[in-house]
Amino acid sequence: MTEPTVRVRPGWTAAVVLANVGVFAAWLGPIQVLLAKQSEAVAPGNKEFVFGLVTGIGAAVSVVANPAFGAISDRTASRYGRRVPWVLAGAVGGAVGLFVLSGARVIGLMLLGWCLMQLFGNALLAAATAVVPDRVPVAQRGSVGGWVAISQVLGALVGTALAAAFDNYALGYIACAAFLLLSVVPYLLRSHDTRLATRPPFVLGQFLRGFWISPRQYPDFGWAWLTRFLFNVGNALGTLYLFYYLQDKVGIEDPDSGVLILTAIYSLCVLVTAISVGGWSDRIARRKVFVTASGWVMAIAGVVLALWPTWPGAIVGAVILGSGFGVYLSVDFALLTQVLPNARDRAKDLGVINIANSLPQVLAPAIAAPIVRHLGGYPVLYFLASFVTVLAGVLVTRIRSVN
Repeated sequence: MTEPTVRVRPGWTAAVVLANVGVFAAWLGPIQVLLAKQSEAVAPGNKEFVFGLVTGIGAAVSVVANPAFGAISDRTASRYGRRVPWVLAGAVGGAVGLFVLSGARVIGLMLLGWCLMQLFGNALLAAATAVVPDRVPVAQRGSVGGWVAISQVLGALVGTALAAAFDNYALGYIACAAFLLLSVVPYLLRSHDTRLATRPPFVLGQFLRGFWISPRQYPDFGWAWLTRFLFNVGNALGTLYLFYYLQDKVGIEDPDSGVLILTAIYSLCVLVTAISVGGWSDRIARRKVFVTASGWVMAIAGVVLALWPTWPGAIVGAVILGSGFGVYLSVDFALLTQVLPNARDRAKDLGVINIANSLPQVLAPAIAAPIVRHLGGYPVLYFLASFVTVLAGVLVTRIRSVN
């Protein structure tokens, strides 16, 4: 397969963005609000542990599911295309997982529901991510990638709003499931998905070996993976316990509304910077300088949250963090698509990259829970997040094939 050369239309971009918003709403609404409330209801004396257990095991499923479904998507020879079947299956399966969560009153059912959501959500995400390098020319990927990247933030805003709209967390899960199913409809109707003429022969050993991409053979891919991993570690450390930070450290009476307000402020700042910087990056054909700058800006947000644990401080932190993360999201995706080893295995290779998104969700609870409870609390947590994002911004300069 060759690189695309025909520019995509705004309607196609909007459909892809909406599908991505749907899956991120179905993930981040529960992570930001619903799972925290449910953990407190199921185990009020040990809420941090239950929340970390459920999100950590779910993220472990995600680590495996995204590259696996990406590789399967690359080999799918459906008459509807390589990606469409997995967008549909992912939406339906993810909705089932959310319905299981809506009725869960014990930890075991919480784990089952969240693992189903992670499994099928990653099938959807692997396919919906790969359509960008499938269809979008390199010269357009900064602007299109910026829109696709901010779907994570729009999903957080929509998911948090749906979760906070109901006092009963079960209804919040059902609302997220309904939105997930509706969000993929425009893409399914106008995907113009690329079709695979013939399915390549399946050899198990070769299939499994394909998930290892040697950093010695492809060093730029390795550095891109590491920097994304570190950015996501820093972001996860900074946002994972936001509900409890507002409740226990800042001391606001309604943490549901607090999370929603901060998420809206954060999302607006991400939108402003991601849309403007993505196009700017395309025009000057440079990516790395923006990624480095975003690491320093995000670090400032961590320092603010650590030293100023008040409601005004949280608002300032959200503004700074959203501005920095918007710059990162708009440029990083375009950068990543330029260091993929080959066009044939785009979904699988992006799935390997997406391990750098999922693995921090496994590690962050294990790191954050003991820090919050025993090793200095939220100031130490946010200082650590700042250090990690600065390190990521520095290491991106090791990538040689992208300016």
